[in-house]
Amino acid sequence: MTKKVKFTNTNKSTFYATLRKRVDEHFEDNQLSIHANGAMWFKTVFFLGSFIALYFGVLLGDFNPLVKLGLAILLGIFGAFVGFNICHDAIHKAFSDKPFINKSFSFLFSLIGASAYVWSICHNIVHHTYTNISGHDEDIDVAPGLIRFCEDEPVNKIQRYQHIYAFGLYSLAMLSWVFRKDYKKFFQTKIGSQVANHPKIEYFNLFFFKFLYYFLFIILPLIVIDIAWWQFLIGFLAMQFAQGLVLGLVFQLAHVVEGTSFPLPNEDGNIEEAWAAHQMMTTANFAVNSKLVGFLCGGLNRQVEHHLFPKICHIHYPAIGSIVKTTALEFGLPYIESPTFLSALGSHYRMLKKLGKEAYVAKKEVAKIPCLLTAKINIPQAS
Repeated sequence: MTKKVKFTNTNKSTFYATLRKRVDEHFEDNQLSIHANGAMWFKTVFFLGSFIALYFGVLLGDFNPLVKLGLAILLGIFGAFVGFNICHDAIHKAFSDKPFINKSFSFLFSLIGASAYVWSICHNIVHHTYTNISGHDEDIDVAPGLIRFCEDEPVNKIQRYQHIYAFGLYSLAMLSWVFRKDYKKFFQTKIGSQVANHPKIEYFNLFFFKFLYYFLFIILPLIVIDIAWWQFLIGFLAMQFAQGLVLGLVFQLAHVVEGTSFPLPNEDGNIEEAWAAHQMMTTANFAVNSKLVGFLCGGLNRQVEHHLFPKICHIHYPAIGSIVKTTALEFGLPYIESPTFLSALGSHYRMLKKLGKEAYVAKKEVAKIPCLLTAKINIPQAS
């Protein structure tokens, strides 16, 4: 059984206390709410409105199949943006101080194919607590045996090429989420170290909202759109692949890049760091100066701020980013960031290569050492 991990270094706990005080003062001094402001509501209308318009464009628009295919791809991409910008904040209860609003926007998660309830356990509780800890953070178990994110995991022959095929597997993420992942997580005995003891209503919600998604994105289009089944299949898969690739890339660039660590519990099963210090060591930002990336990614390009303050709406992350960075450096903690999306992508690629191909080569070299020693011992001496 997976034991709960504790964070034991109280010497660094003063970092988070100091940081929280400074961030609280920022909101108090500027008389700001930590929740959505006008800019956030604009983003909500824009992304949700675009998603709905694209859906009905595919469903009812009088377009040729190629145009519909393009719209389906955009629909998948904007599905990811709805998740980033609206649902993610709502499920963290960061969107509003009104539970009804958070709950309502959380249900939009079902319209992009995922269960808000399962996500709240896997992400809010498990991932945010045990970030990058193998055996606890299930977000780094993307495709066991195929993708290796942690040095603690065994390396195999096929993973020599993970820096090439990983991106293709990321595009399958949404397809897995829609048809497999939520069911698997829901019916596991434990998720990480959390016992899966679900309220009865969540059994109904899981199947009801999954059926709603299947109806809206499979059954209804097959009834309404005048295309062959294989044309629908191409469009449906293109939508899923586009959404999965966007989701996969944004999430992995936050935790699997150069500089981030994958700490292991000590002999007592604990992490020898304070929780906030652990977050600084396992989480990274990218393209924080790009307004376009910030607008599209819903603050997920500022994962450092998000992991430390998940209940603050992401619209405020740029304002508190300088406070977080200054305080981290003051306490001798890392503040990991890549200047652009492409530089973060390159860093992730190199990490995949290091944990796959380079680790496998190193393993083979280590395996040769006993053979070389044996051969050296058995070399006959010249007479």
